[in-house]
Amino acid sequence: MRPVKTKDKTVLRSLGLGGYFGGGAEGMVDVKDGKIVRVRPLRYGWKYKKEDIRQWKMERNGKTIEPTWKSLPGPFSLAYKKRVYSPNRVPYPMKRIDWDPNGERNPQNRGKSKFVRISWDEAAELISSEIRRVHEKYGYNAILMQGDGHGECKTINTPHGHPGVLLEYLGGFTLQVRNPDSWEGWYWGAKHVWGQGAQGIMYPAANIIKDTIEHSDMVLFWGCDPETTPWGFVGQFASRLCYFLTEAGIDQVYVCPDCNYGAAIHADKWIPILPNTDAAMQLAIIYIWLTEGTYDKEYVKTHTVGMDKVADYVLGKEDGVPKTPEWASPKCGVPEWTIKALAREFGAKTTSIAHYFGGGFIRGPFSHEPARLECIMLGMQGLGGPGVHQHQWTYFGLPRAEGLGGTFFWNPEIEEQLALPVLSAVSAWQEQVIPKTLIQNAFLSDEPITFFGTGAQNALVADQFIKYTYPIEAEKKGSPIHMIWADSPCRITCWNYGHETEIAMRSPQIECFVAQHPWFENDCVYADIVLPANTYMEVDDIVTNIRQGTMQPNIMITEKAIEPIGESKSDAECVREVAKKFEGMEEEMTGGKTTADLQKAIWGYMGGEKLVSWEELKEKGYWIYPTAEDWDQDPPGFRKFYEDPEKHPLTTPTGKLEFYSEALAKAFPNDKERGPIPRWIEKSHNHDERLSSHRARVFPLLVMSNHGRWRVHAQCDDITWTRETPTMKVTGPDGYKYEPCWMHPSEAEKRGIKNGDIVKIYNERGIVLAGAYVTERLRPGVAYIDHGARHDPIKTGEIERGGAINTITPGAITSDNCVGQIGGGYLVEVQKVTGEEMDGWRRDFPEAFARKYDPAAGLRVEAWIDDGGDK
Repeated sequence: MRPVKTKDKTVLRSLGLGGYFGGGAEGMVDVKDGKIVRVRPLRYGWKYKKEDIRQWKMERNGKTIEPTWKSLPGPFSLAYKKRVYSPNRVPYPMKRIDWDPNGERNPQNRGKSKFVRISWDEAAELISSEIRRVHEKYGYNAILMQGDGHGECKTINTPHGHPGVLLEYLGGFTLQVRNPDSWEGWYWGAKHVWGQGAQGIMYPAANIIKDTIEHSDMVLFWGCDPETTPWGFVGQFASRLCYFLTEAGIDQVYVCPDCNYGAAIHADKWIPILPNTDAAMQLAIIYIWLTEGTYDKEYVKTHTVGMDKVADYVLGKEDGVPKTPEWASPKCGVPEWTIKALAREFGAKTTSIAHYFGGGFIRGPFSHEPARLECIMLGMQGLGGPGVHQHQWTYFGLPRAEGLGGTFFWNPEIEEQLALPVLSAVSAWQEQVIPKTLIQNAFLSDEPITFFGTGAQNALVADQFIKYTYPIEAEKKGSPIHMIWADSPCRITCWNYGHETEIAMRSPQIECFVAQHPWFENDCVYADIVLPANTYMEVDDIVTNIRQGTMQPNIMITEKAIEPIGESKSDAECVREVAKKFEGMEEEMTGGKTTADLQKAIWGYMGGEKLVSWEELKEKGYWIYPTAEDWDQDPPGFRKFYEDPEKHPLTTPTGKLEFYSEALAKAFPNDKERGPIPRWIEKSHNHDERLSSHRARVFPLLVMSNHGRWRVHAQCDDITWTRETPTMKVTGPDGYKYEPCWMHPSEAEKRGIKNGDIVKIYNERGIVLAGAYVTERLRPGVAYIDHGARHDPIKTGEIERGGAINTITPGAITSDNCVGQIGGGYLVEVQKVTGEEMDGWRRDFPEAFARKYDPAAGLRVEAWIDDGGDK
């Protein structure tokens, strides 16, 4: 008897959700009868033998670690078919029912009124007509292109900026600059200590994993969770490395407000700290080292500048306040004896500090201060020496692969070499720019906006000293924004003060808002036209899984798994439909190249022909890059600087670690939030978010908001399998699945809150509903809620049901001269929602509670489609 055929084909996919032309967490997708039936890890030996691929190996204390022979994707990657078939997929082009480009546009109804179905031709005609009208009336800079930084892993069909391709051909556009988000503090702070780096983190970082394994006695996981954040980018390899550290006898200490998943599994010691108070404890550690002499004095003398000024501040000579553990303890919530013990362990043992992106630790008010202090601590212990590094845990630092000197992620020549705009909307700079953190200001303020530094993720340090203005001068064709085209619409849920953004989206200044996205979620609610985009399962592409710590670097051809769902098109095709309305534009944009042409062009650009023939790549579908033969000869991290700072200077003005920044002192002499040395800042005219604030009498808890365990930012909130877990959603008495709000039992008891209750997290910026999750894995004084939950407004700009905590973050930027966002470390109160209160909302906002809702997956797209929309 023949075996039952369980699949028709298997295609390859990078299951990471980092977007930007590559990724990791590779997988195999089994398809039968045109449907995805299973997503599973990639078995690297599917078409290759292990002995044919040179691999790295690392050893410590008789234990070894090497790459696994299958990938380790996270659970939501393996459950991604539920996202593909989500009931929230946009089925066809839609127009807001009361938006009439030839009559009343009704911007005040964005987020309230529903949508009707239109054809692709009508949608393209509407958008092209609006582009022409706006260009004629205001100029090309009156259109804002909102490309973002996270999405599915695609290259040719990347969801990050295709609208800008067309707009650039038509003259240009205003560029929304993506801020560093998960890297804010390092970007605005660490760059001024150790130089450029990638977004401010320590770079170069070659072989720091190997060097840490061989030489470190302790790794401090400060404000991060290696069992959570890496899942969405490289899967669970970081977890495996943490297990190995334990096997090899390397201590792991976690400093974070919550006993997160990494701490619960791997920590030898968990030090619970209050959110955004790390700078106090860091200063106290430095105080212990200075007073006890337990730091590398010779290294500080030869490799750094400004230690004397830092010492004067820490010892109290500058302001009369010694930064002792006794001073720090009430600020950070860590007992003074614990601070002393950590300082002495840190000083006695060879120690590295690890993060993975950073999350809430590095996104609070004044986040540049703990970032700079971390650089100083590492510098005082001989940064770059054996076992002394900063890690973005597995993001960088794994062995070099043969034929790979880097990634084309940072190569500006790719657009020219491919002779088409695969990446041009992201890489093409515009004359008129505005940081993402200031977008709402563009519509709520009548005054020009000035700012220092764009926040562009790979901008040089010098950019932070340049003053920009939005809009630019009229003679340079400057104009306020009157139209938005967004292809990654998640600003409300993932950036600063989403409630204010909701109000801004209703501004009559925005005459047309186009959103293209696979799912009807978040900012799509406020659009005038919504275009249905494909997921990565519905397009042919090619991806390079060579960055972010992929343990087996590879390039793969990602064949279409299924046909497009509904009337969806790829992000590139969405734009080309509009381009057809401009004579000759589609041909100019594509250069006549097909997807197959582009796949081969990208493979050629990567130098693939030197390693594997195009025919073999096509036949096997992927190529694994062997580890370079001489990989272990690459000096780890800052080793060359450590050994000879004169011959191998850093990229700072002095070439040394600048504990004191003369550049900051000269450029911003009156900056009280980011001075030339890092300090503890209790409050400022921008931020008053400490427990010492008078506001804390009303809002006595500090919010901790990190990357979610079961999603990546706003991605994957609708996967039914993961929504069943109590730490993903809490099912309320009304059957609605609420975002969990973690609370310590002592805080819950004070407020009469029990596990499973519906609660409201609030401050003067608004209310967010959640489900109580009472646990001792969170320290007192804190309310913890993941960021990125899907937006579900009860009252626009005031009450959020879906759990999107970023709706009530501070609107102010990181500090005066740093246009970063605030994602955590701010004041709130949590109270139980009474039945009377909920009944009142149901009475006052009946349409919000009448939306079609799927308890398993959440909101359905039908909730926003008018009953007559199919006519």
